[in-house]
Amino acid sequence: MRKVVITGLGMVSPVGLDVNSSWQSALNGISGVAPIQSFDATHDSVRIAAEVKNFNPSLLMDSKEVRRTPRFIQFAVSAAKEAIDNAGLDLSGKTERYGCSIGVGIGSIHDIYATSILLNEGGPKKVSPFFIPYVITNMAAGIVSNRFKLQGPNICPTTACTSGTHAIGEAFLYIKEGMADVMICGGSEAAICEITMVGFGNMKALSKNNADPKIASRPFDKNRDGFVMGEGAGLLVIEEKEHALARGAHIYAELIGYGMSGDAYHITSPSPHGDGAKRCMKQALASAKLKGDEVDYINAHGTSTYYNDMYESEAVANAFGAHAKNLAISSTKGVTGHCLGAAGGIEAVFLAKTIAEGIIPPTANLQEPDPLCPLDYVPRHAREAKIRVAMSNSFGFGGTNGCIVMADKDFRGD
Repeated sequence: MRKVVITGLGMVSPVGLDVNSSWQSALNGISGVAPIQSFDATHDSVRIAAEVKNFNPSLLMDSKEVRRTPRFIQFAVSAAKEAIDNAGLDLSGKTERYGCSIGVGIGSIHDIYATSILLNEGGPKKVSPFFIPYVITNMAAGIVSNRFKLQGPNICPTTACTSGTHAIGEAFLYIKEGMADVMICGGSEAAICEITMVGFGNMKALSKNNADPKIASRPFDKNRDGFVMGEGAGLLVIEEKEHALARGAHIYAELIGYGMSGDAYHITSPSPHGDGAKRCMKQALASAKLKGDEVDYINAHGTSTYYNDMYESEAVANAFGAHAKNLAISSTKGVTGHCLGAAGGIEAVFLAKTIAEGIIPPTANLQEPDPLCPLDYVPRHAREAKIRVAMSNSFGFGGTNGCIVMADKDFRGD
């Protein structure tokens, strides 16, 4: 039986340009939400977001590449480089069994919008020949694969807010089934632009706490009023365990389970009582060959929207039964906002760090717990704990759900 371990981590987030700075912000509950800087939102109803600050793509690319390459791809390349370096991977030899799976939910909607204006105002000659190759969502995986010469599976799940988690889960299956030995996997997103913000805002999905942005993203809090748009990338290097041991790699955790489900209910709203989420978690437990009471911690989807948080709480209670009261649960979206297709990747990196370091990041801004969310959501302050098994949840528009399960590297021995 092929086992899958995590050997490298990389991140770009609203609270840091690498894993360590992002992790320290998550542990300290430091929010990355602020007034929008990337465009003039003065007259919009939502004027806050969790933008990545001070990112410099010229550290990775020449000036021509920077001009051509959308931000979501730049984030992916940066996070991939950090993860590969962190894993100590040698990519100078044959890489036919090294692959890439990077989920993206929306891609470069800003470039699509801007190019449509150019076309309308200036005609066909104003449209760059690089427009299509660089805005399609799979080009995060495509550019990372090309840059690092990864010749194995090359795929981009696009499943809304579950994209990053599905990308990791699929990569896990490729290694389990012998299709690859190493996969760089996770999610990337950079969709903060006016058309996106107005679109989500008109759905009444976003927080309008413009006056106090640092506490606008408040998962499971009674006074939550919607999610805060974020951006970034979170990537893992995962590999077959014997392959990792043979090269003396550091192992953060073992990836042991993956679940998926469909709500089959509504285009945006989660199914009542979290039925789809419950089935997804139970499938992940079955994949990992676990009983519910073996799980210690869940990094929740926890978007800070009314129905998601309420139904996720109910789903956890129904999936884990009496053990739900013993689970530690937190949502790091209180710090990062909701990074859409990147969320599952960023949260998977945080999950691996939680297991490796024995400390749970808090649910930032959880000041007044919602009675409809009655579980232990690790409010405001990090908590030291021995985490042997943990789960990460992602649930997306269209009723698409994904869960991954990680364990301490010595959980089951050899």
